[in-house]
Amino acid sequence: MFDLSHDLESIDDAEEVEELAMTSLAKLVFVDTHSRSTQNGATESESDKALSLAFENLFHMPFDIIETYGSTLGTLDISYNKFSRNLQFLAEFDNMTSLNLDHNNIDSYTIFPPLPKLQLLWLNHNKIEDLYPFVKNLRASVPNLRYLCMMGNKAAPSYLNGGSFYEYLQSRLFVISWFPHLVHLDDRAVTPEQRLEAKRLFKRPLFDQIAETTQVPECLKHLRNKMSSILSKPALPVRSKVPKGSNFII
Repeated sequence: MFDLSHDLESIDDAEEVEELAMTSLAKLVFVDTHSRSTQNGATESESDKALSLAFENLFHMPFDIIETYGSTLGTLDISYNKFSRNLQFLAEFDNMTSLNLDHNNIDSYTIFPPLPKLQLLWLNHNKIEDLYPFVKNLRASVPNLRYLCMMGNKAAPSYLNGGSFYEYLQSRLFVISWFPHLVHLDDRAVTPEQRLEAKRLFKRPLFDQIAETTQVPECLKHLRNKMSSILSKPALPVRSKVPKGSNFII
């Protein structure tokens, strides 16, 4: 287990970053396509690119939705449903860039299908208890993720679930270390200082670093994944003894 007591001194507790709440951004991005229409009652031409199925008590995605929106949908809101490990249907939305899965049953072993175009992902208030292997699998599925929010999960300690500042920062740096394109995590922007600190604290094998910037044959990727699982499982964030009075976020 690593000790951040000295390492975290390099991060200014009072650093000023642009405060952009992911939930506020979601209100602008995830819109109900059925509520958008022109004055003469005709649906707008872009309406098939954004769809909300929130609060529908869904366990699986209806086939007619996949058939109708699969090739054109860019934004999907399926928050407040009952999706868990049954997410393979997402592979049918091959042009999707934004996905809201807040308040579902996503857990630590949920594996997403390959979604190379996905840039925004909300996973607030699910059942993710362990960052590893969840984050490792997520990175493999959505390598170009730029916006991620996991608040309200046990694996993401914060003021929402009684986590200490130490736990919050430790888990935050761990997630940042896996996503090289991430610019916003939870309720804060990812700063250059956090990126450097994450890379220093959570170093991965040289092969992984090369693979991030170089085209690697599939057979070598498979070998890398097996070796990473055996040899480089990182230490997980643990409960800290930092007083509860330290529950604040930079």
